Amino acid sequence: VQLQASGGGLVQTGGSLRLSCEASGDSRMNIMGWYRQVPGKQRELVAEITRGGTIKYADSVKGRFTISRVNARNTVYLQMNSLRPEDTAVYYCNSKSPFDSRRSYWGQGTQVTVSS
Repeated sequence: VQLQASGGGLVQTGGSLRLSCEASGDSRMNIMGWYRQVPGKQRELVAEITRGGTIKYADSVKGRFTISRVNARNTVYLQMNSLRPEDTAVYYCNSKSPFDSRRSYWGQGTQVTVSS
């Protein structure tokens, strides 16, 4: 499985960005999600969505971010609204099997910077 992410950039506080990630390979059953990481800290879950549409969000982004996926396109999106400086991070797309935790794949990461 290969993941191609896009959509990061620089935005002011309160602005919006939309991240996209397309998966290739046999990932139709996988949970797809977004994680983020800042230097010196562990990578953390932002949001994830199952093929059936079950969604999990980090508490810090609830009400501001929306994750969605188009199964026919093997693509997951993250709409980020009301961005804050603390959302600044490298965002990584992830695709993982719900049956085998060893089958977890990462995209290349895309920088999101929110200026105050």
